[in-house]
Amino acid sequence: MSSPFDQPVARENTCSVKFDARKAVFGTEDVIPVWVADMDFAAPEAVTRALSERAAHPVYGYTLFPDSLYEAMIDWFRQRHHWDIRREWILMAPGVVPSLNAACMAYAGPGEGVIIQPPVYPPFFSSIRHSGRTVIENPLLPGTGAQGDTGHYRMDLDHLEQCAARPNARILLLCSPHNPVGRVWSEQELRAVLAIARRHQLVVVSDEIHCDLTFADGPEHRVLATLAGPEDALVTAVAPSKTFNMPGLGLSALVIPDADQRKALKAVFESLHLPQCNPFSIAGFEAGYRHGAPWLEALMTYLQGNRDYVVQAVSERLPGIRTRAPEGTYLVWLDCRGLKLDDAGLKRFFVEEAGVGMNPGLTFGSSGSGYMRLNIGCPKATLERVIERLEQALTTLG
Repeated sequence: MSSPFDQPVARENTCSVKFDARKAVFGTEDVIPVWVADMDFAAPEAVTRALSERAAHPVYGYTLFPDSLYEAMIDWFRQRHHWDIRREWILMAPGVVPSLNAACMAYAGPGEGVIIQPPVYPPFFSSIRHSGRTVIENPLLPGTGAQGDTGHYRMDLDHLEQCAARPNARILLLCSPHNPVGRVWSEQELRAVLAIARRHQLVVVSDEIHCDLTFADGPEHRVLATLAGPEDALVTAVAPSKTFNMPGLGLSALVIPDADQRKALKAVFESLHLPQCNPFSIAGFEAGYRHGAPWLEALMTYLQGNRDYVVQAVSERLPGIRTRAPEGTYLVWLDCRGLKLDDAGLKRFFVEEAGVGMNPGLTFGSSGSGYMRLNIGCPKATLERVIERLEQALTTLG
């Protein structure tokens, strides 16, 4: 049966980074764009309606955060993630990426260390470097799978302990669920992270922007804060932007139980005069959390079909490429090392031979060398074209 998500939405000439920046990013517009992490689906009708209603009022002035916005967010996380958030813990923020930068500035001094777990979302690197802090890498360990299966990545907890023990280590940036490898961390893994951070007095900044995007046949996402105690230094970053496909609206939230830690991060935002909202981001944020659940349920069913199609097609039709079904996110991590190409050659192959625009794995750190990231948040027909192009290009690879 046809799904609303099968319907293509024309995104060209809308100032879309994903579509209208193809020439700048790939050197050509003749690629199927399955890279940057937004989806090609219309946002929930409730979000569009809320934006239209706000636009109908002709004054777009400075705007407060209404009580109803906080209530919608608190209700969402209580009902879906069994997490009771107090209103005073919430600090609204102009996006998760600005929050990563601000956290580095708030909780580490110049030159002090921030731990990340590559391969990981590129702003984890840049937020540390741009703020004058030092990157400490705790690379994930790739799992060992059966033939045609890359296996799940796992944390190297012994090495994380060593990183945390460094005299200059101050912060751990945790990506949960993990972008790009698609892991939904287990409760055991998360408890181990908290224990290490507690022993070494690290502040954990947990980016949980993909927390709602987990699959029915996999593990349930566990919010790190639900495992933490009052002694843990923890900042949780959340947003409706990935969940309801509205990252361009920019608004996110930080949940920080400790008043001093909350004050420190707020002071960074204020020192930079960063705007935290506009009338439309507020309207979309609240509408998504208040009314978006049915749309999300349908979305995850559709994405699971896309995921399963891609995993099977890669296994059966793309020799030299391997993957494993992600537990969360709408991102698939492709192991292309079997193609025996260096990273420059791999990018040329995908762009010039196949006409497919993906994120090169190397942008996620050196441990991403030989990989590509595929965004499956698009109509299935788009993915069918991607697979067909790659299958054809592989016949000419030699």
